Amino acid sequence: MSALLDIDRVEVSIGRLRLLDGISLTVDRGQILGLVGESGSGKSLTALAAMGLLPLIGGRVTGGAIRFDGQDMGTMSERQRRALRGRRIGFVTQNPMTALDPVQRIGAQIDVVSRLHLGLDRAAARARTLELMTQLRIPEAAAVAEAWPHQLSGGMKQRIVIAMALAGEPDLIIADEPTTALDVTVQAQIIQILGALVRDRGVALLLITHDMGVVAQICDRVAVLYAGRLAEEGAVGPIFAAPAHPYTRALIGCIPQEGMARGSLRGIPGAVPGAMAFPQGCRFHPRCPRATDLCRREVPAQIWSPAGGLVACHHPEGAA
Repeated sequence: MSALLDIDRVEVSIGRLRLLDGISLTVDRGQILGLVGESGSGKSLTALAAMGLLPLIGGRVTGGAIRFDGQDMGTMSERQRRALRGRRIGFVTQNPMTALDPVQRIGAQIDVVSRLHLGLDRAAARARTLELMTQLRIPEAAAVAEAWPHQLSGGMKQRIVIAMALAGEPDLIIADEPTTALDVTVQAQIIQILGALVRDRGVALLLITHDMGVVAQICDRVAVLYAGRLAEEGAVGPIFAAPAHPYTRALIGCIPQEGMARGSLRGIPGAVPGAMAFPQGCRFHPRCPRATDLCRREVPAQIWSPAGGLVACHHPEGAA
């Protein structure tokens, strides 16, 4: 049985620049896949590809395939893709501040999703909106539904965006850094809400984040991107216990731990290269303490890691 979302060796280009190179990911119902990496690693581009929204930024899939519930999205018409978006695939945007229409009341923005995709009349759509808002722990839902976006806090706006993503009863939710710019307490609440949605509704969740702590808390599997390539992928527990790729190990090393000595938290030297400056061979080699001449010359193949997942590294941690 195939996964609900199957991203199979996908390449994405904008103009002559290939920004994603051979990305393969799967996520199924009742599962949370965390997609992690620094800014510029290709996380949001992967989300746009999965949603069929690449043309909005001048991008296109130039290799591989993206399948949703066994259907190749590359062979669908735009009308067919639009029917999936909102109905079977819900999208939680990175910035709730700009995701809401400032001249529409909150309730109307949620109502329209269930009216369009579920065919509900005005009264039934509003009843569903209030039910969703209550499930998302929004107090005084009826009053908030009549409010304007500028009257809500950042955390409340994020819950409204999640309600909009849920209003069409989707099978898959793609959440692009849903806790960015929120304070720590609100971040924890949003993560709890997303986790409960997967447990209670059996939806699939592709959670895009740069926060490895969030991945450890909520995800079943994790995929680590670096400069448009997949560095490592597998179950969260084994990978956090024994990361095979030096980049994965470095990201985990950036997580603050209770009782850490002052000054012991380490960063990763350097930065993710831009698409016009991708290095030859392994793209992480300029920042990697284990790099050799082989890493500088040749692209590493994906191999099975000691943690039971896949890793693209010439010298993976824990290997003989």
